[in-house]
Amino acid sequence: MDNQQDNSNSLGVSKNSHWEREIIEKIALASITEQTRARRWGVFFKSMMLVYLIAVFVAAMYPSLEKDFGSDSKGHTAVINLVGMIAENTDANAADIIASLRNAVKDKSTKGIILHANSPGGSPVQSNYVFEEIRNIKKEHPTLPIYSVVSDICASGCYYIASASDKIFVNPSSLIGSIGVLMDGFGFVDSMQKLGIERRLLTAGSHKAMLDPFSPPRQDETQFMQGLLDQVHQQFISAVKTGRGDRLKETPDMFSGLVWTGEEGVKLGIADDFGNDDYVAKNIIGTEHQVDFTKQGRLIDKLAGKLGASFGQTIGSLVQGITLH
Repeated sequence: MDNQQDNSNSLGVSKNSHWEREIIEKIALASITEQTRARRWGVFFKSMMLVYLIAVFVAAMYPSLEKDFGSDSKGHTAVINLVGMIAENTDANAADIIASLRNAVKDKSTKGIILHANSPGGSPVQSNYVFEEIRNIKKEHPTLPIYSVVSDICASGCYYIASASDKIFVNPSSLIGSIGVLMDGFGFVDSMQKLGIERRLLTAGSHKAMLDPFSPPRQDETQFMQGLLDQVHQQFISAVKTGRGDRLKETPDMFSGLVWTGEEGVKLGIADDFGNDDYVAKNIIGTEHQVDFTKQGRLIDKLAGKLGASFGQTIGSLVQGITLH
């Protein structure tokens, strides 16, 4: 009887041990399976990240690679983008555009340069820098053609720059011109009076708070700023006349700040002919291949620039600026 009980107990212990081992084995196997799956996903995501980084690197290096290997024996047309607002802290800044022009000129395979223009204008100083650079290139390399090709709009400071090129090509529906200067702002004096707000302003210098939006305008300061705008306007007009010469068919409104379609612009002599980048490269310059020489900023620099620009805009929003318009 005791032997039977002992055998029964031994059998129960054996069954329990066997059951526990199975549970432990299943848990261990599930853990190993989960770790293997996690490793596989980890490898997958790391591989995807590597592919992404390679793609970003190739995209960043593509313009340089294209310059080095993309040209054929007959040469190429160098294309430089003038796109967006012209200002020191934007992609359309004078330093980058000038660097792009110089790189295109240095390349022995460059048979001509297209300045692809699509900009509403911007800083008169930045525009003048590029204008003078194009004029200098024309003096040093008189046989190298530089053409401006307008897509949607080439107004104000953009037209300032384009007027230095040999010819300006447009689409009949392009907008071109706006040869004028703008300085804008707001006045809150009446609103402050209605709200019972008192303006407290201390300055050292009688004109330090000139055109302060929270103070009544002073006639002498308004006249002074108008004279300043007139000077910049005359500089703009002089540049356009220098660049375009006798092609301009001057009208009383030509330098008033008005814009015209490309079709009307050709009639007025502020543009020369119709055509896009492909047409000018193939039929005017005589090359089949186009190479983008637009200076590409480093990604980290662009991110830093955006952060700096956002801070600068916060401060700059309090200051009125002068733009070609």
